[in-house]
Amino acid sequence: MDRRDFLNLGGASVAGIALRARAQEAGFKAQEPDLVVFNAKVYTVDDRLPKAEAFAVKGGRFVAVGSNAEIKGLIGRKTQSYDAHGMTVVPGFIDTHNHGGGEGLMYHALVGNPYDVEFVTIQSVIDKLQARARTLPTGTWVEGFFFDDTKLKDSRPLNAQDLDKVSTEHPVVVRHRGGHTNFYNSKAFQMAGITKDTPNPPGGTFDKNEQGELNGRVTDRARVVLDKVGSFESFTPAVKEKRVLDGVAFMSKKFVEYGLTSVHHDEVGVLMAMQEQRVRGGLLHRVNYEPGDKLTDQMIDAGIESGFGDEWIRLGATSEHLVDGSLSERTMAMSRPFVGISPPYYGNLIQSQEDLNAWAERVHRAGIRLNCHANGDVAIDRTLTAYERALKLYPRPDVRPKISHCSLVNADLVRRMKALNVVPAEFSTYPYYNSDKFHFYGEELMKNMTAMRSLLDAGIVASGGSDFSPGPFSPLMAVQAMVTRTGWNGETWGANQRISVDEALRVNTLNGAYNSLEEGIKGSITPGKLADFVVLANDPHTVEPGKIKDIQIVKTVVGGATVYQA
Repeated sequence: MDRRDFLNLGGASVAGIALRARAQEAGFKAQEPDLVVFNAKVYTVDDRLPKAEAFAVKGGRFVAVGSNAEIKGLIGRKTQSYDAHGMTVVPGFIDTHNHGGGEGLMYHALVGNPYDVEFVTIQSVIDKLQARARTLPTGTWVEGFFFDDTKLKDSRPLNAQDLDKVSTEHPVVVRHRGGHTNFYNSKAFQMAGITKDTPNPPGGTFDKNEQGELNGRVTDRARVVLDKVGSFESFTPAVKEKRVLDGVAFMSKKFVEYGLTSVHHDEVGVLMAMQEQRVRGGLLHRVNYEPGDKLTDQMIDAGIESGFGDEWIRLGATSEHLVDGSLSERTMAMSRPFVGISPPYYGNLIQSQEDLNAWAERVHRAGIRLNCHANGDVAIDRTLTAYERALKLYPRPDVRPKISHCSLVNADLVRRMKALNVVPAEFSTYPYYNSDKFHFYGEELMKNMTAMRSLLDAGIVASGGSDFSPGPFSPLMAVQAMVTRTGWNGETWGANQRISVDEALRVNTLNGAYNSLEEGIKGSITPGKLADFVVLANDPHTVEPGKIKDIQIVKTVVGGATVYQA
């Protein structure tokens, strides 16, 4: 029921009687709500009733939304009531592209801040890795995570000579949080047989300094040869199982702390742990699990299609099938060269059109939703070509093929996306977190980068995907980034792509549900939908736009149960 069901009722008590009578008519057992929230500023993200003051929850779902008088009349003896004291309530936030990684956050050497903008020094990176090296056998990889090359206090890049200070006996790698570039020490290159004369492989580069020597930076597919040498820290099956289980629980707590109630996980090897933590009560958020290549093959062999599962854990589109490189690390495949790089560099294409076509045909034919990682306009073009071909060969209704990132678009690409009902998972926090990288592209390209305004105006149901670890996953940082297009450094890029607060809330809630074909059960505060919501200390519509990300998450509720409280 919604507010229209109460229009001609004379008072709160009458409203309660009418609701129970209507429930009986619909064949439901008339019972008092489990929870009533009132005195709230509710933004429902439901066009039929955009704003409300109160709502009721029963059996983990919203059952009524309306005014204080209407909803308070439903309170029974066993109903839990929550006076919001004028605070703002919005639907639970949904992240449609996230790699999770709780095990890494708990156990790995973190050389950068996973959650926010923080500058570090090269020496601090060296110190953390030296400490790590002392705990490992000789020859074992020393790894650093969450490095961001533009978040260094030093006025120069990290290089191989810096990492030689960590160890000359261990191979050392610092992994950029963007996931497409690594930095290695000389020992690692030596073990892999890579010299300054080694040619770049297709889809990757061994970068060099001005003297033509290896500088330590390796991009995309060129990293494969280094991954094959040395040994990585290993664990007994029991220890590994515990680490993964602990990581899932840790990550879930972090997500709900930031107001995320549903997350699309592009994370290999954690599905069983998620199911186990669900049994143990450690899974606090809902999961749309995106299977990697191995699990996709198993789904095809078993005849399991996307959508299999329930409201807590459901199999979604595939994990991102890589087509090109990275936006933040400047390796995405574009039709125009990067600014300030000589000789002209157009980024890395990782998939041929023929291979991409074959993959899309096989996966789509099996009833598994397509999802490609495509950043640059060249990569998006290739992705759409493969999607168009697969959908033409094997027509299926309402498949909503997905593109993760979908960063640099043009009018023709937008037209083709609309024709296929593509659901892009756009970088959500990047306009704030990565504004220091946008000068590599320039303002003209940035006018069509992470182009939320253009996509929404074209009728495309775009959603927000943080791509964590590459970007922080705070949904309020995402809302601020979409509304302002202004970064942490005060720079504004592509202001033409700004959207309103209401639109940003929809992108990060209802559009997220649409991305996984779940808009019928979540994404808005609507009777009948899952009671996932967030209480905010302030209203993002009225605070200074540059402070939206700092609004406190007071309470996160999933299925009517509080899973986080400040």
